[in-house]
Amino acid sequence: MKLLISRRLPESVMAEAAHHFDVTCRPVTTPMDHAECVAALRDYDIILPTLGDAFRAPAFSEVPDARCKLLANFGVGYNHIDVTAARAAGIAVTNTPGAVTGATADIAMTLILMTARRAGEGERMVRTGQWAGWHPTQMLGMHVSGRTVCIIGMGRIGQAIARRCHFGFGCKIIYANRSPKSVDFPATQMDLPAALAIADIVVVATPGGAETHHLMGAAQFAAMQRHALFINISRGDVVDEMALIAALQADQIAGAGLDVYECEPVVPQELIALENVTLLPHLGTAALDVREDMGRMALANCIAFAEGRALPNQV
Repeated sequence: MKLLISRRLPESVMAEAAHHFDVTCRPVTTPMDHAECVAALRDYDIILPTLGDAFRAPAFSEVPDARCKLLANFGVGYNHIDVTAARAAGIAVTNTPGAVTGATADIAMTLILMTARRAGEGERMVRTGQWAGWHPTQMLGMHVSGRTVCIIGMGRIGQAIARRCHFGFGCKIIYANRSPKSVDFPATQMDLPAALAIADIVVVATPGGAETHHLMGAAQFAAMQRHALFINISRGDVVDEMALIAALQADQIAGAGLDVYECEPVVPQELIALENVTLLPHLGTAALDVREDMGRMALANCIAFAEGRALPNQV
């Protein structure tokens, strides 16, 4: 079977893919555009997409008799794929849940600590030669231990973040979620406005897509406490970025830590100019062993399809 890998994966994954399939890998690191997606649906049996590849409804409608029958997405999030349109075209979609959970939760903690303790600002001070030495009131930030943390989206990743906050830092956990969750730590479900009003730290861990588009906007930032921090490790379009910028500029909230952006890779200059914002380049799963695990999980779906078995991670 012919397999297209949209962007090069770790070498161990590429070698395993070549052992099972006739592999083509795009030589660039940018997402597939509409024309590339249409051509791939026509020319390959299986496609292994990555973040941002434009598998929208128009791509499927242009290839009504697509050769491709599986999109084995590399990543847990698949909002770049119109799953309904894919299914209507007879194409299955899989993802890689589980493999990304711990690494993404770790990045959330990185953002919480960096933003609360002004680590990015402090490093810039040292690197530019502006640090004049320690004194008692220098760069005072927020002590994270014991704070109230609101998790928006209590799925696998949300729960992993909550565990780190509760067991590691003694934080009180509240959460906003469509349904109650049975968890192994103390946590209180609340409606979103009530949770935002009492949280010291707000972490978004929801899936992307139409249902969560601009879930956090002007009204939600206005509901937060002035000393509170906002953290996003989900998808960029879950946040109305202009509303976030306005809230930060008006001191409605104390700071933000972001790993994702509404129009990636474009980051607004207004965010870059703010010292109280931690900005990371979508590092959520950027660890070699994690990306290898993700690749092997995606390939397991490909191999199961090729062998006529049930797909392990169909969405």
